[in-house]
Amino acid sequence: MTVPPEGLSLAAEFPDATREQWQRLVEGVLRKSGAQDVSGVDAEDALATDLQDGLRVRPLYTATDTAAEPGYPGFPPFVRGGRPQGSALSGWDVRQQHADPDPRRANEAVLADLENGVTSLWLTLGGEGGLPVAELPRVLTGVYLDLAAVALDAGAEFPAAAEQLLALYDKPTGTLGADPLCLLARTGDDSRTDGLLAAATELARRTAADHPGLRALTVDALPYHEAGASAAQELGCALATGVAYLRALTAAGLSADQAAGQLEFRLAATEDQFLTIAKLRAARRVWARVAEVSGVAPAQAAQHQHAVTSRVMMTERDPWVNMLRTTVACLAAGLGGADAVTVLPFDEAVGLPDAFARRVARNTQSILLEESHLARVIDPAGGSWYVEQLTEELAQAAWTFFQEIERAGGQRAALQEGLVAERIERTWAERTAELAHRREPVTGVSEFPNLGEQPLVREPAPARPSGGLPTVRRAEQFEALRRRSDAYLAAHGARPKAFLAQLGPAAVHTGRSTFAANLLQAGGIETTGAEGTEAVVLAEAFAASGATVACLCSGDKLYAEHAEAVAAALKAAGARLVLLAGQPGERREAYQRAGVDAFVHVGSDAVAVLTAALDQIGAV
Repeated sequence: MTVPPEGLSLAAEFPDATREQWQRLVEGVLRKSGAQDVSGVDAEDALATDLQDGLRVRPLYTATDTAAEPGYPGFPPFVRGGRPQGSALSGWDVRQQHADPDPRRANEAVLADLENGVTSLWLTLGGEGGLPVAELPRVLTGVYLDLAAVALDAGAEFPAAAEQLLALYDKPTGTLGADPLCLLARTGDDSRTDGLLAAATELARRTAADHPGLRALTVDALPYHEAGASAAQELGCALATGVAYLRALTAAGLSADQAAGQLEFRLAATEDQFLTIAKLRAARRVWARVAEVSGVAPAQAAQHQHAVTSRVMMTERDPWVNMLRTTVACLAAGLGGADAVTVLPFDEAVGLPDAFARRVARNTQSILLEESHLARVIDPAGGSWYVEQLTEELAQAAWTFFQEIERAGGQRAALQEGLVAERIERTWAERTAELAHRREPVTGVSEFPNLGEQPLVREPAPARPSGGLPTVRRAEQFEALRRRSDAYLAAHGARPKAFLAQLGPAAVHTGRSTFAANLLQAGGIETTGAEGTEAVVLAEAFAASGATVACLCSGDKLYAEHAEAVAAALKAAGARLVLLAGQPGERREAYQRAGVDAFVHVGSDAVAVLTAALDQIGAV
């Protein structure tokens, strides 16, 4: 066997490429797209993508993009993982959530999950219409509690739920789920916070002394994510909450090591795989800094993470696409080093999941672990210049927001005074605009909708705590439009309709006709149409269609020749709203004088256009 010499370069016979050479190639591509005056660094910047929190993803990263030293897996700052072996020995903890208020059905679902790959349980108890805390023993009947960890989520009823669980077995593992500040965030009710903090502190004292495999407190950042927070805001709130609990626990007599060992952090995993990977790595980095200055020993300083696939990204419409979203999110959570991962069932936004949806959720993790072997490599994204830089920048942004919260008096004060709500509301408003303009597409809802899909029918899920931070979803604007379409269908026997006036041959109008049809269908509006250039013929076809909204579709040349006459004819034939697909350029005013009411194109406000169309059609 020939051993290759040290320092052998696989590209030794080729000259080194420079960044300037790559930029010149980019310039050529941009010139072909119409950008004539962009060169050098500006050309590279033209391909960059702006993210929330002031982050920017560049098109090229090289060895010159240096981030802080990530360290080694299992050692501070734990960027590369909280354990030396990562999840390579046993994989991450496959944790399934159960919230069915019926104890019998909940028990059946729990046993089915444990028999088919789930390794721990996340039980949602209490609340309005939820599973009664007193029924916890019945839910866990038949469960080998020495093998399956249990994570409780009982809101204000966590003391009673903890007592129920501790009475069931001698050596419990998992978390008791005490999280008073999460409850404050969800409900806005601060009247019980002092009492719940005292109860959580006492619970932590007991578990630290008598139950080494159990954590008493959860730092749940999901309320912030589900209110529309950015990644840095979610991490900043989690960090501030963790610090608040550290202060409370150490003030009650626990050591810094004991206090840190009582916390589990719950974070959202989204369909943005690289941002999720960076978020989990950054979360460990910033918490390691808190642990360091708090005097926590390295053995207890690693953040224990529970990643949950995002509810914000889930859709009611075309929910089957949720399987793809949760698969990507689960992959990112695993690659990011989460200790436990929960994949929400694809029908979670509709109601209580059925057995098939739970099976798909747990099998998603089983395939990634057992067939794709994702857990056999420690921190597979580590060493990527892009991921390392994104991790560093996100950690810095999260730390900045954490400092803002601390200056306001800590997480509790920031929630009471509205600082957290105001910052998140501003962030979500910006993202809402991106969604409305379809710059952030939602497949199956704002893009490529299926108006003929049969809706899923599920039992309603128990009401979640409310009164504090809102809960949002990406698809909600478009789903509201679709509900208007459904109501119109129920009242009239047909969906709202729009007419496509397709000027010229198919080769000319197909691109914009397809775009317009996709846009209108995102609002629940079916399309019909006719092809030609004669204004009278198109107006007659429009009148015969029964539609009240029309959209002109063609190329710019034919628009210049025929659009004004066709728009005027459509108005005369009774069109209440006339759209034109494409940018109008210098002819905007001429088209508007002829009767065009709005222009639809890539980047236009789709929600505003669709709302106006449904208004004119009479869909309430």
